[in-house]
Amino acid sequence: MMSKGKKILLAAAVAALSVGVLLTACGAKKEDAGADKDSKVKLSMAWWGSQTRHDATVKVIEMYEKENPNVDIEYEFYDMDGYLTKLNTLVASKTVWDVFQIGGNFPAFVDSIEPLDKYIKDGLIDTSNISDGYLATTQQDGKQWGISNGVGAYGIAYDLAMFKKAGLDEPTPEWTWDDFEEMCLKIHDKTGEFGFSNFDDFKTVTMIIPQTGNGNNYFSKDTNSKTMGFKDPKLLVPYLEMRKTLVDAGAYPDPGAIKEIKDIEGDYLVTGEAAMTWVAANQLQALRTAAGREIKMMTLPKTKKDVPGGGMMSSQMLSMAKNSKHKEEAAKFISFFETNIEANKILNGERGVPIDDKVRAELTKSADENMQEVYNYIDLVGGFDTGEVNTIESPANAAIEDQYKLLLEQVLYDQTTPTKAAKDIYEFSKQQLGEK
Repeated sequence: MMSKGKKILLAAAVAALSVGVLLTACGAKKEDAGADKDSKVKLSMAWWGSQTRHDATVKVIEMYEKENPNVDIEYEFYDMDGYLTKLNTLVASKTVWDVFQIGGNFPAFVDSIEPLDKYIKDGLIDTSNISDGYLATTQQDGKQWGISNGVGAYGIAYDLAMFKKAGLDEPTPEWTWDDFEEMCLKIHDKTGEFGFSNFDDFKTVTMIIPQTGNGNNYFSKDTNSKTMGFKDPKLLVPYLEMRKTLVDAGAYPDPGAIKEIKDIEGDYLVTGEAAMTWVAANQLQALRTAAGREIKMMTLPKTKKDVPGGGMMSSQMLSMAKNSKHKEEAAKFISFFETNIEANKILNGERGVPIDDKVRAELTKSADENMQEVYNYIDLVGGFDTGEVNTIESPANAAIEDQYKLLLEQVLYDQTTPTKAAKDIYEFSKQQLGEK
């Protein structure tokens, strides 16, 4: 695989997945013999993703190098597992790439990340067209740890025809979890199908906790997410109770039936066996294509009508390594990547809806009907989500999520109660975080 001025070195096999081509590792090295390499600033960059993301990112790098001939960017790309393995190796040796992609797990790597506040203040990174809410999705402990490549939002996809069959009005942005539960039960009663297909349970509950008010978050937004962000385990109880009620009523698949869902094509909404399912905005088109019928999307329910119901978050972000020897040049490239209109026409929102207002407005002009709807949905969520529903992940996130799912399953099989499960997961979370 060749590109002008670069040789791509494939380091592993390609696996065919439903979401596209999964690449384990690629690298790029300069072959431009005519350039005075010693006079150039050499930056390194890495990311994970599909072949589509790789191709677009390389084109943007080449555009930047053409406009900034004093900069030479070497790059690598991986599948996500390979990327995290490599990143952990580099963190241990304090040789992280100058510019690198990171997700909601960024709190685990803040010791290796250079905060961007200084570079924003100095104007090297232009955030003049980025709202505070969008910037907040990559902030923690009062610092800007990266600039989001794009925001995404979760919500509820629903089958309009099944709602009509059950005699229900469509959900609105003001609906509550009580409304949701009632709809699921009524849909099952009227149609015999599931009211809902499948939540990402732990992600959902981390979005519900901020809805309870008083500045609550599942993990603290301070001190590297090493403490809990709420004090009362009882806040976890209502979701556990609702899930059990729906499973017991036959309005939600039991854990065995959930395990039968292998991909988006097998979701019970797609097969016509459920009226609703959990979905990310950028998955809506794939869901519709698989279903072959009208599927719409609504924001997450709320605990109360006067609290945010959004699920907006950064898809990933670009961060700068603390060990970088060329921080100002790295900052300039990050600014270009996130705010340059022509660059973002190439990137085309593949990493998420751009957070720069001018970029987003320009891409909206040429977006097809499906992308227009994604942009509209992000605007809807952004209208009442100003970063307060930002879901911070913890370095202990994986272990806590696994334990939460185990305890939820025990609730569903009457092996424990929602109240005890809530207390157990809260104490387990504190233990994993090292909180006394």
